[in-house]
Parts: sequence; C-alpha cells; structure tokens
Amino acid sequence: MKSVFITGANRSIGFETAKRLWNDGYFVYIGSRDQGKGEAAAAQIGSERIAVVQLDVTDPSSIQAAHNQVSSTTGSLDVLINNAGILGGYAQQAINAPGSTIREVFDTNFFGVISLTQALMNLLQKSAQPRIVNVTSGLASLTNHSDPSWKYYNVKGAAYGPSKTALNAYTVVLAYELRDTAFKVNAIDPGYTATDFNQHRGTGTVEDAAAIIVRFATLDENGPTGKFYSNDAAGGEMAW
Repeated sequence: MKSVFITGANRSIGFETAKRLWNDGYFVYIGSRDQGKGEAAAAQIGSERIAVVQLDVTDPSSIQAAHNQVSSTTGSLDVLINNAGILGGYAQQAINAPGSTIREVFDTNFFGVISLTQALMNLLQKSAQPRIVNVTSGLASLTNHSDPSWKYYNVKGAAYGPSKTALNAYTVVLAYELRDTAFKVNAIDPGYTATDFNQHRGTGTVEDAAAIIVRFATLDENGPTGKFYSNDAAGGEMAW
C-alpha cells in the first residue's frame, strides 16, 4: 500500500487531494496545524488507512514528531505534497511591507517546506517511486510578472509571490540533485482556485485543483521532473 503525506490537508485543496488519494487506495497522512480540525477532516474521509499528524512546519520539534509518527506507522513514504501555505495579508508593498510579515510568509511557504522535506527524505528514499509535489502559485512566475499583458500582471506583493518563487527555485535544485534516482519532484500551481485562502474569489474549483496535484503525485517512471505546471498555463507548463 502506498502512502502520502499532505500538509494543510484539513480543508480546501489539501482536503480534496486527500480524499482522492484515499479513494485510490493510499494510506493518507492528514497534516494539520490544528489537531481537532485534522481529526474532523479525517472523519469525513474514512476510518482506515488514514492518520492525523499535528504539524507546524515552522517548528522543528513538530516536524520531528511528524517524522517519528510516519516512521512508526508505515515505516516509509511514497508521496509528499507540500500544500500548506499562508498569504500574509495584503497589501504587501515592497517599499513598506514589514520585514516581519515577509519572514513569516517565507518561514511557512519556503523554509517550512525545506525543513519538512529534508526530515522525511529518508522515508521517501525507501519508496520504489517517490514523488514530491510542491504546491506553488502562478504568482511565482518572474516571466509572467515581467509581461504587462499577463492577466495577473498587477497582482504583485513582496511576500507571498516571492516566497513561491523561492520555492520554485528549491524545487529545481532538489529535482536536479535527485535526477539519477526514481524521484519525481515538481512545482504545481493549482490555479486561481476558489477557497478560504482568497475569500472564494478564485475562478477554479477545488476538484480541478486536486486533479492536477494528484496527477503529479502519481506520475509513472516516464513522468517529468523539475518542472513547473499550472492549471492556468496554456499547454500546462508555466514559464518560470
């Protein structure tokens, strides 16, 4: 039985992704900052092949506890989906956004992903087909941010978008280091999805968002690695 760890899986895109992979027969770890919300989410999915992991990706002790729980439960991990993220509030103007706000966003969206990925790496290495999906954003694309004709050209900020740009860069480096292994590592933008994250202003559905994440979480040996794909990109691949 394959296993998957999904951060921020107690609601929205993470929850829908957890449901789909559970229905596909995976053992699902529901990563949630709030234990109660994680348990409520898990109860909606099933009573077997599922476990709640109370996780704060900015807390080293919480990450170590998560590692220990996975190690003692399934002993290995096939898929890691780094989905948890924070917006940091707007406006995030480069000229006056508090450094504390930028650091807080980077701590979760960038450094937290690195810390958790490194902590779970030895468990992923036990899998025959390990997959890592870093959930990013179209707002990470420097190419698009430099194009005045891009539909989101005016949606800029000093914290959230740059944190995802940094995450994309980490994805490229990680995929390169693992290029001669069975790993597949990709940055996936689910598109502008209607969720609590954006007060449901998005135009996409959580079902469509989960579909692209699941697609890259379950790639076969011929699948791409070190790429940036998006539901909002023509042809699927987004410009860095």
